[in-house]
Amino acid sequence: MGCRKTFEQSIAVREGNPAFTFYEGPPSANGLPGIHHVMARTIKDIFCRYKTLQGYQVKRKGGWDTHGLPIELSVEKTLGITKDDIGKKFL
Repeated sequence: MGCRKTFEQSIAVREGNPAFTFYEGPPSANGLPGIHHVMARTIKDIFCRYKTLQGYQVKRKGGWDTHGLPIELSVEKTLGITKDDIGKKFL
């Protein structure tokens, strides 16, 4: 059957149409991934598909890189520092 690249085509054929940009945040910034992340991504995808059906060129963009946030917060708590201390107390 071959690769049809349907997703890429859905974007390309709408080139020049009004854009709808969807910024997706990180899936697991505050804990381990779980089924609730799958459910949230499914719901987000429904909105993007709906806008595509309306004729928009939907551009999905990865959002904030906070995957290291839980580790950073743990280090700050362990060392008794804050983000503001970095560069002042530690050079």
